[in-house]
Amino acid sequence: MDRLRPEFKDEIRKIVGDGNLKDGEALSSIDHGVAPENLGAGAVVLPGTTGEVSAVVKCCLASGVPLVTHGGRTGLVGGAMSRPGELVLSTARLNRILHVSPIERVAVVEAGVTLQALQAAAGEHRLETGIDLPSRGSATIGGMASTNAGGIAAFRHGVMRHRILGLEAVLADGSIYSDMTRVVKNAAGYDLKHLFVGAEGTLGIITRLAVKLEPQPLATATVLFGLPSVDAALETVGRGLDAKYGQLRAAEAIWNTYFRLTSGHHRWSVTDYSADHPINLLVSLGGAEEEALQLELGRIYEDLIEDHPDASAVIASSVAQETDLWRLREDTDLIYREHPGAPSYDVSVPLSKIETYLDRCLAGLKEVDVAFDPYVFGHLADGNLHIVLNAAGRDVPSEKARAVETVLYRDIAAIGGSFSAEHGIGLKRVQSLSAISNPVKVALMHRVKDALDRSALLNPCKVLHTAADFDR
Repeated sequence: MDRLRPEFKDEIRKIVGDGNLKDGEALSSIDHGVAPENLGAGAVVLPGTTGEVSAVVKCCLASGVPLVTHGGRTGLVGGAMSRPGELVLSTARLNRILHVSPIERVAVVEAGVTLQALQAAAGEHRLETGIDLPSRGSATIGGMASTNAGGIAAFRHGVMRHRILGLEAVLADGSIYSDMTRVVKNAAGYDLKHLFVGAEGTLGIITRLAVKLEPQPLATATVLFGLPSVDAALETVGRGLDAKYGQLRAAEAIWNTYFRLTSGHHRWSVTDYSADHPINLLVSLGGAEEEALQLELGRIYEDLIEDHPDASAVIASSVAQETDLWRLREDTDLIYREHPGAPSYDVSVPLSKIETYLDRCLAGLKEVDVAFDPYVFGHLADGNLHIVLNAAGRDVPSEKARAVETVLYRDIAAIGGSFSAEHGIGLKRVQSLSAISNPVKVALMHRVKDALDRSALLNPCKVLHTAADFDR
């Protein structure tokens, strides 16, 4: 049923202005992001203030029109997908950096500010965001908060939940929750902002945030290690954490199948560095002097080869070489160009369990399909692994997809891990959440959703399936 009647659209245009409701041919100017279904609603509203967001929500509530909030549309689990009869609310015009304090090391931003824009603004004060993602150019701060994004530096600075000091959100009735605290210590009652962090827009629409910043190092140095095993890689991470000079900024693992894809595409090769190492580890240190950091990386390598004589290393000696090394890890688009719609999985595994977990899973996937040789990469220092099948989505029917999930998610909670590390639940992992999570947790989630959004107005069918979703 199409609830977007002409009179409803007229009301929305009165709130945001004629040019800020896109439908029909005007929708072609908006990028759908990772999935065409993100724009399945056929209409997108672009409010420019929190007040306009509130008015749009009230109008939708009165007309029974569900809302799907969009940030950068970079999510991989269907959290931004929309359907006819719904309205997409884009935060693209909520893109102002309102305040950056070098004294407080805090930024106040609107939800549509991209991570890259905030990184640039913070960098002017020799500060950084304490969180980084390959999709930094399109991922928004509001979207990252809504999915509790993690990324490269989570082992050191935490995930988005740890970066946010305060936030503002519009609730399902149009009321505005505002707690723009800018301090770390805050024991003034329930810390309700955490309800909205990681809720994927199902409990409220985040409009503003106060974000904690970190001092930016004067210099960085990067090395790529080629290693014989996960255990060797974890030893190397430990050496980085115990560095005599500098601080570990990144420890990104690239297993062989993915390394061969990216290095082959970019024609990357270096003398005495084999492309056949089972695992490659990209390590970055930060500190005061680049030369001293490079010497420290060299010392780590010298210690490493005493235990693992077949290890290799390439230390970047220029910004261009550093960029080339990071491209080997971050150019994940290559996978999806090779295998359109390739099913991807995002798990967290305790560090001591990674090797046995992967050995079991890779063998199990071969039993599902002998052709499966997945691309594996991830944030090794915090145990976050990304596993992407070497198959187009259309070639993995639902029965086979369920078998894959059984392999990857079996016992993951029992070993202390998580089936969703940083991508969220969205539309694609709803059944997994119900099947794997503690039933009391799921019941409490339903009670929270019912208390804040009984009619399931906000991002319907995502994270949880509610009675109101089925009634539509």
